[in-house]
Amino acid sequence: MKLISWNIDSLNAALTSDSPRALLSRAVIDTLVAENADIIAIQETKLSAKGPTKKHLEILQDYFPGHDVAWRSSIEPARKGYAGTMFLYRKNLAPIITFPEIGAPTTMDLEGRIITLEFDNFFVTQVYTPNAGDGLRRLEDRQVWDAQYATYLATLDAQKPVLATGDYNVAHKEIDLANPNSNRRSPGFTDEERAGFTQLLAKGFTDTFRHMHGDVLNAYSWWAQRSKTSKINNTGWRIDYWLTSERLADKITRSDMIDSGARQDHTPIVLEIEL
Repeated sequence: MKLISWNIDSLNAALTSDSPRALLSRAVIDTLVAENADIIAIQETKLSAKGPTKKHLEILQDYFPGHDVAWRSSIEPARKGYAGTMFLYRKNLAPIITFPEIGAPTTMDLEGRIITLEFDNFFVTQVYTPNAGDGLRRLEDRQVWDAQYATYLATLDAQKPVLATGDYNVAHKEIDLANPNSNRRSPGFTDEERAGFTQLLAKGFTDTFRHMHGDVLNAYSWWAQRSKTSKINNTGWRIDYWLTSERLADKITRSDMIDSGARQDHTPIVLEIEL
């Protein structure tokens, strides 16, 4: 089975705009089409509470004609057009789809951050983890989220093996970002967020990229848009992950970043596994 995950940062813009960035996004979508994955997880769709429009669905069907769609958007009282997640999955897979809430603080459970697909012998679940925010204003809430999410994954894992993916908004170790020393209290690299990810893995999950590649250097999944040279200079962060239950680790055959060309922001990540 081949699975891909990508924080698209606005599905509407990627599908319907003609801006230079949208054209770069569509080039990435063309790359995903060529990858021919069984399941594609998309984060930060930024769609309305009503989800994808008829036009969105028609365009997605043109790109991925053999796939069905499951989506979840941010709903009031959470911010409109914020966060949001989507799965594209082969029609023959026919999973049970759930939209779990984990008892997160504030409006986090209403921001469309988790979708789970249940199959006979395993789960596939994706997450768009809340950012700690400017000035770390949301860090305390983020710590609660991390603990609740880890409990949720462990609950799934107790039933059957889990493949978990998404934008986790944390660079786990110093090796996972280009400039650790200058980012000690930056969102995504605080001691608190890193500890939360350590605690998640300790519940029985494997970081598949490190499992396959070890301590390879300069391997990142996100480059800041605010810096015009971040991707050229590869001053990136690895904050997007494919995790699996530890008992599936020996079945992994590939875990990599997919080249997104000149487009900054997130790049897609791919997992291939024998299930």
